[in-house]
Amino acid sequence: MELFRIKKDIPFMRNALILNAISALTFALAVFFLVSKGLHLSIEFTGGTVMEVAYSKAADIDGIRKSVVALGYTDNQVQSFGTAQDVMIRLPLKGGVTAVEQNSKVMAALKAKDADVVLKRAEFVGPQVGQELANDGLMALAMVIIGIMIYLALRFEWKFAVAAIVANLHDVIIILGFFAFFQWEFSLSVLAGVLAVLGYSVNESVVIFDRIREMFRLHRKMAVPQVIDHAITSTISRTVITHGSTQIMVLSMLLFGGPALHYFAVALTIGILFGIYSSVFVAAAIAMWLGIKREDLIKPVKDKVENDGAVV
Repeated sequence: MELFRIKKDIPFMRNALILNAISALTFALAVFFLVSKGLHLSIEFTGGTVMEVAYSKAADIDGIRKSVVALGYTDNQVQSFGTAQDVMIRLPLKGGVTAVEQNSKVMAALKAKDADVVLKRAEFVGPQVGQELANDGLMALAMVIIGIMIYLALRFEWKFAVAAIVANLHDVIIILGFFAFFQWEFSLSVLAGVLAVLGYSVNESVVIFDRIREMFRLHRKMAVPQVIDHAITSTISRTVITHGSTQIMVLSMLLFGGPALHYFAVALTIGILFGIYSSVFVAAAIAMWLGIKREDLIKPVKDKVENDGAVV
């Protein structure tokens, strides 16, 4: 399916060096902010308290969140849990305040607006749990990267695998750089968004790599940069349809999903935009600079020798 067709190939690879220099600068800035500022980790990683409260009717999530913020807990997670009457509240611990005192203050603020609210459960999530979650997240990220490299190396060629991983890590680091620079809260939902971006970005790379292999079969005398330009140009219509529809869905979560989905949608929005950029200008260019050629993707067919195996 195509919305439009571009008849003349766009010379993407002609400007690959300049665009990758800009990309390298953006990547370096992201690393700088990660090192200098660090991520603003949520209580799922740093530790805090978890409260589960129940209402006699559907809970006012926004009202509960405002009550918690009024107590000084701007870093909080308030969300429905199971039913519309049950609410889970996650709060970081403050210096000089015990978990019991914190829970009492929150419950007093909630009862001031609805006397029927009941505290069902209150637990302390220690730093050890946060460290375990962080380690599990890093392990999941490493396994995704290894799996992508193996898949691309088997389906295409190791040069494409290296190019795709560099491009995908480029997307991940830039997402983390945004969160470090603006000090947005980095939670498990954001980590899930980062992992989703990895799969989403590699899918775009696979589409372009597959079209490059097809172009090598159809245009045997065309130079490698021209083959890559032709492959990318021929996928632009598909890219507009796919990424446009996905971005509309993500923007709907960003605008109407509320605080619970806000930073998850922010991570996906940044990842989709940079994923398109990296698949075209980073992955394809790195594959070209690594010396990808027709023989890497299409093995030459050996001509049969006349009278091969025949006895004269």
